[in-house]
Amino acid sequence: MKAVDPQQLEALYARGDDPWEFRTSPYERAKFRATCAALLCPAYSSVLELGCGNGELARRLASRSARYTGLDAVETALAAARKAVPNGRFVQGYLPCDLPGGDHDLIVVSEVLYFLDTPGLAALARQIARRWPQAEIVAVNWLGPSGNALQGEQALAAFAERLSAHISSPVVRTERYRIDRFVCT
Repeated sequence: MKAVDPQQLEALYARGDDPWEFRTSPYERAKFRATCAALLCPAYSSVLELGCGNGELARRLASRSARYTGLDAVETALAAARKAVPNGRFVQGYLPCDLPGGDHDLIVVSEVLYFLDTPGLAALARQIARRWPQAEIVAVNWLGPSGNALQGEQALAAFAERLSAHISSPVVRTERYRIDRFVCT
């Protein structure tokens, strides 16, 4: 099973920095509100968002944290995210990779897990569990066909299996997406 190739991700942004219409879609805005409502705390010291895209969810997360770090594979997305959250820290990286350091107490993986393959998901989960064992982890997954080797729920299950010290709690499930929260046991 193969992960999505970096060139495929670049191609998604070839026509602009908002290929999923994060800025204009009522569906995306509602999903961002639901994601923020799923968070356990009103504020965090350090948020790490994996697959931050153009920064639309980052704007909402950064307002609830002292420090925000976003990671994405595509420079076009990161340039837009830097404009959306000027005080944020943004790092280019293709998952699974070494994640940016920090004392992250919230890690958000919104609609990126199904871009990885099973070994990549395992490596990502192990790194998070090892480096931030006390962090709250929020995973958002689209439930429709991803067009990738793994679908949302398959990717979530592979990721969850490797988060050894965390228990999963489904927070929201709609026809189109689900939000799960993982907390340390």
